[in-house]
Amino acid sequence: MTDGDERPAGPAASGDEQPATVPRDGDGAAGHPATLGTGDPGKAAAPNGAPVAEDDDTARDPGPADDEGSAADERPAGPEGPARGGGPAVQGAPAAAEDSPSEPGPRSHPAGHPATATGVPPLVAGGEPPARRRWRLWAVLGLVLVLVACGVPGVLLLGLVRDAAGRPAAGRDDPGTAAERQLRARMAAQLDRQAAALLDGDRAGFLAVAEPAARPALTRRYAALRALRVTTWRPVADGVPAADDRRPGEWRLTVTVGYCFVVPGCTPGSVELGTRWRVAGDAEPRLTAVEESRATPAGARPWEVSDLAVAVGKRAVVATTPALRAKLPGLLAQAEAAATVADLYAVAAPPPDRYLVYYAGRAEWQRWYGGGRPKWTAGYAVGVGGGHHDVVLNAQSLTPGGVDDLLRHELTHAASLPDGGYADRSSWWLVEGLAEYAGADGQPVDRYDGLAEARKLVRGGWNGRLDALAPADDASDDRVGGAYGIGYLAVHHLVDRYGEQRVLDFFRAVVHERRSMAEAADEVFGEPWSGLHDDCVAYLRAVAG
Repeated sequence: MTDGDERPAGPAASGDEQPATVPRDGDGAAGHPATLGTGDPGKAAAPNGAPVAEDDDTARDPGPADDEGSAADERPAGPEGPARGGGPAVQGAPAAAEDSPSEPGPRSHPAGHPATATGVPPLVAGGEPPARRRWRLWAVLGLVLVLVACGVPGVLLLGLVRDAAGRPAAGRDDPGTAAERQLRARMAAQLDRQAAALLDGDRAGFLAVAEPAARPALTRRYAALRALRVTTWRPVADGVPAADDRRPGEWRLTVTVGYCFVVPGCTPGSVELGTRWRVAGDAEPRLTAVEESRATPAGARPWEVSDLAVAVGKRAVVATTPALRAKLPGLLAQAEAAATVADLYAVAAPPPDRYLVYYAGRAEWQRWYGGGRPKWTAGYAVGVGGGHHDVVLNAQSLTPGGVDDLLRHELTHAASLPDGGYADRSSWWLVEGLAEYAGADGQPVDRYDGLAEARKLVRGGWNGRLDALAPADDASDDRVGGAYGIGYLAVHHLVDRYGEQRVLDFFRAVVHERRSMAEAADEVFGEPWSGLHDDCVAYLRAVAG
């Protein structure tokens, strides 16, 4: 976390350093891009995944630079530069060559207003320490509250695709008629061809299964996925196709896609998409549209709806719009540094293979993952399946001094939370307290940014129960900041008393194994939770009261 004395990230190594450019991959496999002056963005992969380069790199989607927002509209979060502790350098590269006129489909322009997902943690950063803290306060709150409201794991991407008449599409367990099953097999074969083309860097092949009208959006999606170094793309049809009553000859099919970026053989994330097809006689089905994911809580992924510029490091991947690509070198260095801290808080599994961070401009903030977050939100983490949590930062809300601790906080959520998130508000203090503790990065308690807010809440407005600490949706900034501060102090006290490993064991028992605080404390600490709770409260009252 930041305070008034902490120095912001330093300047970039070079003022004219530019991100490298990902080829448009229109001709030939990945590894043989038809572009100028850029390295291999990843080796060609079979549909079920293949090796990719592991070096640091910055990639730019070949889409147009005049995306949804101009640089003037999307205020940067501060000067570029490596975070404290440094990070990988990002190599510049010449711009990509223009597309060959023979390639199908025009270059697409970015989709307008991104939608963010529910279940997101708001982070508010301001010029003063309390404001700079609030990004953290809301970082996981959104995720938790969404999970509670929905009553489902945050990483299950279960959208409901409806046909044109408003009826749900055929369910995944619906066996359908023989003719419907046969049609599904034909559509699945087309999707498999498209997947193989995507992984081979064959844009023409990727677009070949689609009608001309669908190609601009698919061109953008192809470029974004290639920029993210997609290594696995496995589409699976759910149920059987349903005829579109309003469009004779057209059908709808729900498809779940498992995907990996950068690392081959990862446990795939997943997204459920609606697809539309035109069928004429015995000809192969032709894809007419791929709808945005509207599943709760993840919503539309950035690669579904936006042109992306991407930087790839050893531990992190950072993506943004082409208008903000100049931010990538500094953000990647900061994310790499934050990842080394977050890795220490992986609870029930190894740390994530890569932390994926999206840096959202104004329009993207309202669209990626569903949008609709409070105005004070500066960032959040959202589960996308396979144990992966994507992190999103709000370019409009960040200050230079607040990015490092925000990233440590959010990446710690990505490392520590279970695949399905958590839905018990009584453990909110523990989840947020651990992320705040990681965000502080060993900083003395008396320099914690949220101490004043914690003091204000301790002195009035809180009933003294940690299990009742989670703020309401409409809570004031001070109430939210104080809640995060109290959570931090409680976790800090437990670490002082028992050490980090036993606190992580406690976290795993409560958050991953869904055991009660009393049962977990007895097993991990060998003491009754009632007494430990009172000790924590006494400590934080002494420090903040």
